[in-house]
Amino acid sequence: MATQLNDEIMEKQKIHLQYPLNATSKTILWNAISTPSGLEGWFADSVQSDDKTVTFYWGKTESRSAEIIAMRAYSFIRFRWTDLQGSRDYFEFRMSNSELTNDFTLEIIDFAAENEVEDMRELWDSQVETLRRVCGF
Repeated sequence: MATQLNDEIMEKQKIHLQYPLNATSKTILWNAISTPSGLEGWFADSVQSDDKTVTFYWGKTESRSAEIIAMRAYSFIRFRWTDLQGSRDYFEFRMSNSELTNDFTLEIIDFAAENEVEDMRELWDSQVETLRRVCGF
C-alpha cells in the first residue's frame, strides 16, 4: 500500500496556469483567494478556517481540509491538503500586477497525475470563470 501511494505521489505533474483578470482592485482579488468568504464565492460551497487549517465543503457530503503552508499578503497563498501527509504537492493562488495596464493575473499552481492534467486544467478554467463572474473581473 505504501509503495502504491508513493508511486502515485511520484507520478504527479506540476501544473502552472495563468488567468489575466481585468481587475484593478488588489483587495478584491486578494480577499477572493485568501478568505473563507471569498473562497466560498468561487472555489467551494462553504469554507471554514481555524487559524492555519481551512476546510472546504462541496455539496452536502464532500469536504476536504488543507493547511496554509505559506502566505504573503497581496502576493500568494499556498495550501497543502491534510490527507496528503508526506507529499510535497500543494496548490497555490498567486496574484501579480501589470504596472503598464494595472490589471492583475491570477496564477494557480497545482499537481495532478499525468492522466488527470487536462481534467484539472478544465476544472480550474471553470472555477476561474466563476471567480470572474462573482467578482466582476
